[in-house]
Amino acid sequence: MNKKIVMTGGGSAGHVSPNMALIPYLYDEGFEIHYFGTNGIEHQLITDNFDFVQYHTIKSGKLRRYFSLKNLTDPFRVIAGIASARKEIKAIKPDVVFSKGGYVSVPVVMAAHKIAPIIAHESDFSPGIATKISARYATKVCTSFEQTAKAFGKKGLYTGSPIRSELFSGNAENGRSFLKFENDLPILLVIGGSLGALAINENIRACLPALLNEFNVAHICGKGKIDAKFDVLEGYNQYEYLSKPLADVFAAADVIVSRAGANAIFEFIALKKPALLIPLPSKSSRGDQLQNAMYYTKKGYFETLEQEQVTKITLYNAIISLYQNKEKYVNSMKKDIVAANGTQNVLNIIYKTAGHKN
Repeated sequence: MNKKIVMTGGGSAGHVSPNMALIPYLYDEGFEIHYFGTNGIEHQLITDNFDFVQYHTIKSGKLRRYFSLKNLTDPFRVIAGIASARKEIKAIKPDVVFSKGGYVSVPVVMAAHKIAPIIAHESDFSPGIATKISARYATKVCTSFEQTAKAFGKKGLYTGSPIRSELFSGNAENGRSFLKFENDLPILLVIGGSLGALAINENIRACLPALLNEFNVAHICGKGKIDAKFDVLEGYNQYEYLSKPLADVFAAADVIVSRAGANAIFEFIALKKPALLIPLPSKSSRGDQLQNAMYYTKKGYFETLEQEQVTKITLYNAIISLYQNKEKYVNSMKKDIVAANGTQNVLNIIYKTAGHKN
């Protein structure tokens, strides 16, 4: 009889993509896969990519660190989500539950408690609220950062982060062909995030006159963030987002400028791509991106430029420094086996917990 797994995670792509990295392997091992989430981004990503996954829609309330009138009503949404999820999980009778976090996961984990063993995964250096709650019910908490595992005591396991297998199949020549640059300058890939990052987008464009003397620039600037007046510049291409060509573009890129979300960082490590990280500032977040960036900058993998320090001059100088020292960063990343790809480590925990012999 095939093993059954309930997976959850959502609210942002960062809470879904590690699950997407695991799903093909679980399917190949014969697992019956159920995914619990809302009608948000997790629904689109899972249903568009995996027709063999059974998707279950539930209600959930957002976990906010700031005052909002919705904080008064969202607990009732969580309670409703727990009730509906418990009924469905009881019917499924899963062998294991895997939670990737985000507010979506909380009612699922609470509902699954005492029905099936629960494994949680935390990508960031400091655990989010959802993971802290899930850890109370979990048998194991996998982490992407070695130090983070210590926060969960005996439950904590340093596994690294699951990485989508398709990223490893990128072809640099195909990437250059897709980008259609007309010269052989090094390629700078700029990633502003799925919604774009104003501070990155504006300052990259401000220093293009200098940058284009040194690089071809492929700029993923976010939905609705393309600025047509820059289309005339030779050596500069803008994209709202990239999906299938992304692996090839990664392979073609010499250096990267990016935010410091955990999934992005571990993809860069896995692909051995030197990056200049511009973390989301702590005043706009819980400070997780700054912690992620500083941890690996201190290890010698990347360079970090805090957003408050970004100008067209500081950004240009940091990119030049990154490129000049790129071999040093690549060599440092080559030494880190766990951070390079935690997919198999996480799968092994799932298999063991579910009683599956692969």
